[in-house]
Parts: sequence; C-alpha cells; structure tokens
Amino acid sequence: MTTKTNRIDARFSELASAGRTGLIPFITAGDPSIEATVPVMHALVAAGADVLELGVPFSDPMADGPVIQQSSERAIARGVGSRRVFEFVREFRKTDTTTPIVLMGYLNPVEIYGVERYAKDAVDAGVDGLLLVDLPPEESGETQAILREHGLHQICLAAPTSGNERIARLVSTSQGYLYYVSFAGVTGAARLDAASVKNAIADIKKLGDLPIAVGFGVRDAESAKALAENADAVVIGSALVQLLAESKNVDDAARRAGEFLAPIRAALGRG
Repeated sequence: MTTKTNRIDARFSELASAGRTGLIPFITAGDPSIEATVPVMHALVAAGADVLELGVPFSDPMADGPVIQQSSERAIARGVGSRRVFEFVREFRKTDTTTPIVLMGYLNPVEIYGVERYAKDAVDAGVDGLLLVDLPPEESGETQAILREHGLHQICLAAPTSGNERIARLVSTSQGYLYYVSFAGVTGAARLDAASVKNAIADIKKLGDLPIAVGFGVRDAESAKALAENADAVVIGSALVQLLAESKNVDDAARRAGEFLAPIRAALGRG
C-alpha cells in the first residue's frame, strides 16, 4: 500500500492555509478534440485551476445534461476510452507534476477494464482521484479498498436529497473532498440557490473536516463567488464544455479555456 501524500490532500491543505476557495474546472477527455485536451488542461492550470476534473467518456452518462452528454458522444466517436484518458494524464504529467487530477465517470468502464488494473494504470499515469457517479457508498466497499491500496482517492457525491444518515456515511467514506451537488438534477442546469447551499454546507461541516466542493449550476464568476464564502472549492463544467465545443482549433480551445477561467479565479480570489 502506498504511503505517498495524495496531491488532492496536499492541494486542499495549501488552499486552507492560504484561506482561499479552490477552483475545479471539468472538461471531457477528448473534447473538443484529442489534440486539444492536454493543452486545455495546461491552460486551465495557468488560469488558476487548483484541481482538474477530467470526464471519462461514457455512452450513458445519466447524471449529465445535454452539453456534457454530447461532448461524451463526440469523444467516443473519436475513439476515446480509458486507455486514451490515461495517455492524456501521462502527457500532462510530463510538465505538471503537482496539479491534482480527478477522473469523473461511471462504474461500467472501470469494471470492464478491471478495477485492480484500472486503479494501477490510473495511478501510474498520474491520476489522484476517481469520482464514480453511479457507485453509491453502500456498494463501494470492495472498489474503494482496491483504490486505497493504490493510493487513489474515491470522491463521493452528496445531494440536497441525501438524508442526514447518508450524508454522514458519505463524509466518512469520501476521500480528498466531498462533491456537493447544489440541486437535484443533471449537470448544466441553472437553479443555483446560494442560501440553501450555504446552509447545507454548514450542516455537512458539522460531521467532519472533509473539504467540500460544490458543483452543478455554477456557470460564471458571479455564481462561483456566491458560493466561495462557504465552499472549500467550486466545480464548473457545462459552461466551459459548451464554450470549448465552439473552438476552431487547439490554440483557440486553449485560449478560450484560459479566458473563461481567469475571471472566475479573480472573483474567488487568489489568496
């Protein structure tokens, strides 16, 4: 079992010491193109990303709205699967060895690949965490044990519909950070209620000191800033994925990514 400090833990420790809110952009691996994926990842870090969430394309992304569903379809059509995702991470790690990377996706591709082999190959490539949308904590014991063995954090999702008992279990199960879904629904919707999210985060924080990242409904600097006072990090995905889909080439995609994220980083503060 590895004893090396996970990059996610190190980064959230840095954020806490600096007293600033983390910024976690999401992109789909292989979209807007295979060639643009790694340059976009670097552009996001240069613009202030603290953690990168890299979506693993899947044919039935049930928790995602149309924007991310379509990006996943485009990536699959380009032949992007788990092995190619690992290649992206490995390429990124050639020049960035510190920015945490979380793969976000679904259980089926992991099981087909083989959980043990998936965890090993992910860590070898430079992945730090795995967020499986459709793996509830009640059924994650065996999988999480394998991930822990390889030093890979399992990030869990909590929602407004999660009861107190379930929230407590999620806090005790999740590693790295807890991803709090700001409303019940799919990604990309615009129903952010900062007041209710603030209250929910306050309640969750009573259960432990696990960092909390808030996503779903965060679209721009204004909505991100509305959450910054209470969340440890803010996740933004659909708005960025939509913007990247309109890019003309690799350079344009990287430029769009940086220009999109920079004002959000500024709104959250740089520490």
